[in-house]
Amino acid sequence: MITKAEIVKLVEEKIEGTEYYIVDISVSSSNQIRVEIDGDKGVKINDCVEISRHIEGNYDRDEVDFELTVSSAGMDQPFKILRQYQRYVGREVEMKTTQGDKLKGLLISADDKAVVLEVTRKEKIEGKKKKQIVTENKTVPMEQVKETKVVISFK
Repeated sequence: MITKAEIVKLVEEKIEGTEYYIVDISVSSSNQIRVEIDGDKGVKINDCVEISRHIEGNYDRDEVDFELTVSSAGMDQPFKILRQYQRYVGREVEMKTTQGDKLKGLLISADDKAVVLEVTRKEKIEGKKKKQIVTENKTVPMEQVKETKVVISFK
């Protein structure tokens, strides 16, 4: 049986010295291997193919049967690791918290402790006839983040 540790080692060998990083790797009991990578400037299909070939080249198909998928982290998928948050600093994101709150705003910063979003909302201000736009930075502790996705816009 192929182990996750073996696949992690092979992928790390291949991406060492590049802008790519591992987002997720899973290996099922039936040897279905799924590798998800990302890069600071995105991922090219040819690089997924090279990583796939590198993994396949280290196993003999006559000895072990496996199914292998190497793909990039989809922009429509929730972030899985801190480096994804850091990649999208300056972009608009949608976040769900463990308390059930939904936030949408500009990703200002992220570290292993918290995520900071610049959130804009309309609020009635005393002495004003119309609601005014209020912008504030909202800090969400990382343990309260349930899911975060980048907002895809076609402007």
